[in-house]
Amino acid sequence: MKILAITSRVPWPLEKGDKLRAYHQLRQLSKSHEVILCALNDVELHPNALTELQKFCSEIHIFPLSKSTIARNLIGGLISVLPLQVAYFTNAGIRKQIHAIIERRRPDRIFCQLIRTAEYARRETSIPRTLDYMDVFSKGIERRIEKVGLLRKFPFQLEWKRLLQYESDIFTDFNAHTIISQQDLMLLPVKQKEHVAVIPNGVDMEFFHPLERTKDYHLLFNGNMNYPPNVESAVYIVEKILPHVWKSRPDVRLLISGATPSERVRALRSDRVTVSGWVDDVRESFARSRILVAPMQSSIGLQNKLLEAMAMEVPCITSKLSNNAIQAIAGEEIIVADQPEEYAAHIIDLLEHPEKAAEIAKRASQLVHDRFSWEQTCAQLNDVIVQSHL
Repeated sequence: MKILAITSRVPWPLEKGDKLRAYHQLRQLSKSHEVILCALNDVELHPNALTELQKFCSEIHIFPLSKSTIARNLIGGLISVLPLQVAYFTNAGIRKQIHAIIERRRPDRIFCQLIRTAEYARRETSIPRTLDYMDVFSKGIERRIEKVGLLRKFPFQLEWKRLLQYESDIFTDFNAHTIISQQDLMLLPVKQKEHVAVIPNGVDMEFFHPLERTKDYHLLFNGNMNYPPNVESAVYIVEKILPHVWKSRPDVRLLISGATPSERVRALRSDRVTVSGWVDDVRESFARSRILVAPMQSSIGLQNKLLEAMAMEVPCITSKLSNNAIQAIAGEEIIVADQPEEYAAHIIDLLEHPEKAAEIAKRASQLVHDRFSWEQTCAQLNDVIVQSHL
């Protein structure tokens, strides 16, 4: 079968969650199908991107989004009903080019990742189309409304309402639908939830496994450090949690690891807080840390950082919100906290009882092996795409 995939980013390097998901899903699909990739791109193309993607894509089409193009897209979005999250990536010229590729290659299926790409396929009614909502963008924006300044509240509220409508409207334009977690499915503003398949992310078990390293850091937080929910969580750790920890354990050191740290994150640096920026091998950050702390407050989807840490037998402390997507057993496979004092108490407890931390880490690793391999999750995706029909 010939599958044409449309993504809002070039899925390499794997420093963002949507890129990681697209990369592994397309790589797994290519084992049984021909994969043609159409990827939008608003950043400088990584020098190794094409080499990596050519390993499993028969054709790769990159569509640059310049600043001027994005500006025109957003202006068009302001005067239309499109959410800005969608308008940013939607361009009439690119739509014509993708349509021409579809006409020339006649794929058997079209696979769109994120609602950002929906406008490029929703009218291709002669070919079965699958949309991966992945996350519920409307809920992510809604959770941020109370956290933004007064001047930003109205545009956030407008975007939230547009996203709610758009996520609902595009449902009938696709023949099959997927989403990353049961939690996100329940938040999706559509009535036909029984027709949406939950396809979680996976972990590359051959890559993420325990490594023997000196534990230079007590705590780790990692991810794309320009992504607002990650920025929010890093600040929360340093300003809300660590002061409670340092009262009894002033020696505790935190590593904040991940690409493109924002100015707000860089300002967190101190003699006890390291902000590393991009690391070539994220496993080193996990292996050099005793505990992963991920107090996610407003994020949507499934946290890859948690799955990867668990696979590497690093014990994790996170929010109920994040664990809802994983469904690990609290207290046995993961530690769940709510208030800063709770996080601090759990951190101190695991640091002072390494045998308990090791037992939780072992159980967490087994959970990931049992339920979150890319082979398992992508086999489900394959069935959804293959069985989709007009």
